[in-house]
Amino acid sequence: MLRKFLGLALLFCGCCAGAQTVSPVIVEYKVKASGRIALTNNTLLPMAVVVEPKSFSINPDGNGVYRPLDPDIHLKLSSMSFRIDPGQTYYVFYSATADKLPAWFTIYSIFSSLHHTSGLDVRILLPHTVYLYPKKQSGKDEIAVDQAVWNAASSKLICDIENHGPDLERVQQVRIEGGAQSETAPGFPLLPGGKRHLELSWSEKEPPQTIRFQLEHSTLQQAVSSGGK
Repeated sequence: MLRKFLGLALLFCGCCAGAQTVSPVIVEYKVKASGRIALTNNTLLPMAVVVEPKSFSINPDGNGVYRPLDPDIHLKLSSMSFRIDPGQTYYVFYSATADKLPAWFTIYSIFSSLHHTSGLDVRILLPHTVYLYPKKQSGKDEIAVDQAVWNAASSKLICDIENHGPDLERVQQVRIEGGAQSETAPGFPLLPGGKRHLELSWSEKEPPQTIRFQLEHSTLQQAVSSGGK
């Protein structure tokens, strides 16, 4: 059901952009979480909202796979369903702990109109993602680049990067360099044991020479080889 709602949200995001907002989108805490979510209805109609927490994993292609909240994550929410009038903001307060750290989950806010029609009822899903870190992390990076290969036929740099450590790591930015030229790509989280497969475009005539991953406390650099399939 969540996948169906998410599909509707993506399909209609162009006409609904800015109509409803959730803030903040991503938060990070040490050991335990204690926060609030601001949900705003910018439409001219009242909206019904249902809050649904989900655990998730991330595929190598970067897509999230969602499931019911894991039993070892203990989440308390001030509200699970409510109404937001036009132009109003509603706050959901929460606290969370986990039996094992690091841990992560998403709190989805599902917006739907109170005025049902004979046509398609659109439901908008907006996420608030929470990361819980241990008080003291390992202190060393255990990130490895499995391959970084330039594919001339597709003009793409093919790269696999993996997190071998027990801590959640975050790539702040990806930078491709060749000679005096460079291009950047957005960062992403690497869950413990997670792997990310990247296919990055490069617009210069000469092939790229290196790829750099900017981590929170260090930079990981890998030379680019050629002849990839």
